[in-house]
Amino acid sequence: MGFETDSAAVPPPDRKVLREAALAHLARFATTRQGLEQVLLRRIARWERSALKAGAEQEDVRTAAAALRPVVEAVAEEMIRLGAVDDAAFAQARARRLVRSGRSGRAVQAHLAARGVEADVRDAALQEVVEGFSPAEVELSSALVLARKRRLGPFAGVPSLRPPRVAPQEEEGGYGLSPEAAEERRAMGILARAGFGRDVAQRVLEMDPAEAQEWMERLRAES
Repeated sequence: MGFETDSAAVPPPDRKVLREAALAHLARFATTRQGLEQVLLRRIARWERSALKAGAEQEDVRTAAAALRPVVEAVAEEMIRLGAVDDAAFAQARARRLVRSGRSGRAVQAHLAARGVEADVRDAALQEVVEGFSPAEVELSSALVLARKRRLGPFAGVPSLRPPRVAPQEEEGGYGLSPEAAEERRAMGILARAGFGRDVAQRVLEMDPAEAQEWMERLRAES
């Protein structure tokens, strides 16, 4: 590719090198097509820095790196054909894990989108995330998992064990909120920031502890 003397010590990665890098990564991590391509592009970027440091001409390095992009795509395609990369399987497994850790459907969608999973694949993953659960039941269960983690609503335990909080002031009238109202506002804020809708958050916070425990047991049974 036009590299001379010093730069010969750092030749550009060819298809064999990139394929080996892909297999090494996939042996340790599950990923999507986009994720794998990013790994290989970072491998090329490291070579670019090494080549420039070794004295290669910048234009030569850029040309060689650009020529490797189709190779990256070809390696990714091969990994898909081999079954080593499967965006749908990745989305299902990741959605299942995230839901059981208390992530909302909106948060799961954003997580998968950031990894290059197509919208229809994301939707299908959320539909199948818990066998026997409707999407609404999945969302409620996820919110309950978060509530349990943060000791909210039916999982709050004894209120007096919480550290004292300064009640925020009402926007109108200037009257301080009661401890109960302040705690509800705080809990609603936690659930809202996690991506849960107001109706789901309200239902969780008003749920009887026994019913909440039943939902948790049902979720575990379907895991």
